[in-house]
Amino acid sequence: MSDNQPQQYPGYQPREPYGSGYGSPYGESYGESYGYGNGQYGGDAYGPQDAYGTPPPADPAYLPPQHHQTTLASEEPEARQHPQPARPAAPAPAPASTAHLAPNQRARLEGRSPIIPPGMQPAALTAVLAVLLGLSAQLARPVLAVPVVLLQAVTAAGWFRLNGMWPARQGIALAFLAGLTTDVALLATDRADAPVVAIGTLGVWCAFILVLQLRNRSSADERMYALTAGLTSTALAVLASGQLAAAPDAITVGAAAVAVATLARALRLPSFVSVAIALVAAAGAGIGAGELTGFGTPGALLGLAAGGCALIGLRVASYDYPSRFVHMTAGVALPLALAAPAVYVLGRALG
Repeated sequence: MSDNQPQQYPGYQPREPYGSGYGSPYGESYGESYGYGNGQYGGDAYGPQDAYGTPPPADPAYLPPQHHQTTLASEEPEARQHPQPARPAAPAPAPASTAHLAPNQRARLEGRSPIIPPGMQPAALTAVLAVLLGLSAQLARPVLAVPVVLLQAVTAAGWFRLNGMWPARQGIALAFLAGLTTDVALLATDRADAPVVAIGTLGVWCAFILVLQLRNRSSADERMYALTAGLTSTALAVLASGQLAAAPDAITVGAAAVAVATLARALRLPSFVSVAIALVAAAGAGIGAGELTGFGTPGALLGLAAGGCALIGLRVASYDYPSRFVHMTAGVALPLALAAPAVYVLGRALG
């Protein structure tokens, strides 16, 4: 066999050279063997062909992404011409009724200020207790001890309730007993020894409270909270004993100033206006009570100081969404309890 002639294989038919034209580059055998029409590639089934022929259609699953982009772009104007209607918004939930809640709970739920003043009714009770102190101060000291003991009991209970600790019977009892012990010691000693008596009693009871808290099996945070509340309540009960140690005329002047300042602060006026009116009224009440008792015009300074301490007590009793019980205990007692040191010190200095 010559090297220049192609080797023949069974079933093999040589193709025509390319010089014969470009009409059907793959020949008739390709079309007939795969069944694409009558001898031409897509001649009868797919219409007339161009000079180079048309490749078979591709699988739709492998179409290029340009086809989808074109379709989306062609559909976009139609979507703009016919916009989809907006879905109606979901109705807002109906607000829960707060009529059954206490005023402080309603204020907390509505996010209002945590400062809620006690109001006129606690102020009236404070004024009544102040009048009892002022009148009994002109009598014997054992008579004066009765409203002082009442003041100490309300102070101890109100402070624990103000700190959210209720029923703290043990802490209230300890604070009240501390104040009662101070009262007994003051009645047994001279008025000039009141600071030594108060400090000594407070030191002993603070140590007693510390020992009791060491036996507490609660968590560290709870023990610290109970310790601070107990010490503060005990200190306030002991401070209230200053009403028993002060001079009688100074007690009357200070009680009158506290009563007037508390009532003036309870008026429905802007905060700074009511504070100014309360301080001026306390000074005026101090002058008036001083003229009646013989304390004189220095009663204005004593009344101003006692009125300022009373306003501080009202502010403390108004803090952190206080309940009505807090207003009727701490709101009543704290103005008089915090004014006691000022009454004792200024009474001795000015009298």
